[in-house]
Amino acid sequence: MSLKWRFGVSLILSLPMVLEMVLHPLIHWMLPGGNWTMLGLTTIIMIISARPFAQSAWAAFKKHHANMDTLVAVGTTTAYVYSIYAMLTHQAVFFESAALVTTFVLLGQVLEERMRSRASTALEKLMDLQAQTATVQRADQWVELPLNEVQVGDLIQVKPGAKIAVDGKVLTGESTVDEAMVTGESMPALKKPGDQVIGATINTTGTLTFQAQKVGDQTMLAQIVELVRKAQNSHAPIQKLTDQVSNFFVPIVLIIAIITYLIWYLGLNASNAQALIFAVSVVVIACPCALGLATPTALMVGTGLGAKLGILIKNGEVLEAANDLQTVVFDKTGTITQGQPTVTDIVGDTVQVLQIAASLEKLSEHPLAQAILQAAQQQHLSLAAVTNFQTHTGQGVTADLAGSATFVGNHRLAANYSISDQLQQQAQVLEAAAKTVIFVGQEQQVIGLIAIQDQPKSEAAAAISALKKQGLQTVMLTGDNQVVAQAIAHQVGIDQVIAGVLPTTKAQQVQHLQQQGKVAFVGDGINDAPALSAADVGIAMGSGTDIAIEAGGIVLTKNDLWGVPQALALSRKTFQRIKLNLFWAFIYNILGIPIAAGVFAGFGWTLSPELAGLAMAFSSLSVVTSSVLLGRTKLEKLT
Repeated sequence: MSLKWRFGVSLILSLPMVLEMVLHPLIHWMLPGGNWTMLGLTTIIMIISARPFAQSAWAAFKKHHANMDTLVAVGTTTAYVYSIYAMLTHQAVFFESAALVTTFVLLGQVLEERMRSRASTALEKLMDLQAQTATVQRADQWVELPLNEVQVGDLIQVKPGAKIAVDGKVLTGESTVDEAMVTGESMPALKKPGDQVIGATINTTGTLTFQAQKVGDQTMLAQIVELVRKAQNSHAPIQKLTDQVSNFFVPIVLIIAIITYLIWYLGLNASNAQALIFAVSVVVIACPCALGLATPTALMVGTGLGAKLGILIKNGEVLEAANDLQTVVFDKTGTITQGQPTVTDIVGDTVQVLQIAASLEKLSEHPLAQAILQAAQQQHLSLAAVTNFQTHTGQGVTADLAGSATFVGNHRLAANYSISDQLQQQAQVLEAAAKTVIFVGQEQQVIGLIAIQDQPKSEAAAAISALKKQGLQTVMLTGDNQVVAQAIAHQVGIDQVIAGVLPTTKAQQVQHLQQQGKVAFVGDGINDAPALSAADVGIAMGSGTDIAIEAGGIVLTKNDLWGVPQALALSRKTFQRIKLNLFWAFIYNILGIPIAAGVFAGFGWTLSPELAGLAMAFSSLSVVTSSVLLGRTKLEKLT
């Protein structure tokens, strides 16, 4: 029987006894049948609603353990059995205590279940994002098929406003795609032939035809859902402490309850019934349900919130490790920088210099040549035909363009030509800034310079600044030379540079930094896998779609450095909420047990078993509510 049905049965059958409790002092109304009616109602509650507590307690007892259900089972069974004895010996009965304790405990669990459900809505929303059908090419015809019939290699057409069915590569068409629901990126991304598309994202403007590359549980969405599910079911190391506390806490509570009974009955000459009420109240209010909920509910909400922001936290251990980091180490290429060279400066006649350089470099496959061509395309320059094209290995290229001898190359090729002192000085300034300088010449004369550099990402400096505001030391780890690395570090505000590091020794550098404190490493998750694994917290930039195989404990689904301070801030907030939840759970028990035991009875402060059950239910509710409020945390980009 479901939890809601058990609660419903207990609530309905308890109401007549509540009615008698309220009306009897006022108009002396009693249930028809009196104690026998209460016995019947309570027996049904014990069999249907309270039985799972007894079964769980018995299973734990057979393994020489005690759990949260032990206290509920002991409290309700004690009140029920004693009431039968009291009824037969014509004493006061407490059937309503057993019934209402069960009702209030179940009420707390129903509310917890509802809160848990709300806490995991991010996961459910992710699962609901998936398209149900796809327009697939079959025998030169476009047909609509269920998603489970789509295969790798299929050609899929997606029209404006439709969801992209699976992950793939665009073959024809151009459009903007809203990827916010998967990557957290608010601006639509332009897609053209050769670009990757992600299943469950929404095509907005044009029609695209793409080839399916990942289907089923291999898609990015499926991997995200699986990662979030695993994270929500994982345990932070602090949960082990909670489990240990619960294991010895229950026997201690039972001992306190027995001592309470003996003190009241033997020491203070209270009646057997009154002493028993105090003992049962202790057992009921001490139930550490809130203690058990403190960690998993916060973990569920924190990981769910992260998923909506494009931050995938793999497990609870990462949350705890992120709580006391001292250093964040970054890979340079593709992490801090864009990962590809771009033109940063043009000295001389911009159009003339860039047009000559692009016309000559259009025949080259060198990455620097591609950067020049991209700059020419951005300025919509037309490229001229060249003749007598020659490559000079390690220096550059020469050719005839419109009847003039031209060249594009490095300083070694430029040494064969005339160059003004002004251009020479400007070249030195650009090289001092760690930029690669390309010399462009015509008719034996250098006429201009093109500076190329792997530029930092636009958000890098602000993201590094945000980390510093969090009190973290920043380090850049790179295989580049010191001059280039130092220039990039200066632009973005990195505190320390470790240059000339081989990929195979990055992990060793991380281990060396760990001697000063806990370290997070941020990399692309492929070449940096050893360093990501060695770090206390590995943060993988998810520039691809193989999210699940990344080595990092945290995966950012978009290649955006803002995710790093956001991820660490979310991890700390989640762990702090776990500690806050544990504090509230302990406070309820610490304050509640003495009151339930009658320590303050002289001041009129007492708790009946049913009120103790209600207080216990609200303690669990307060912890779950605290976790749910975590979901309202704002992790804005603080510029």
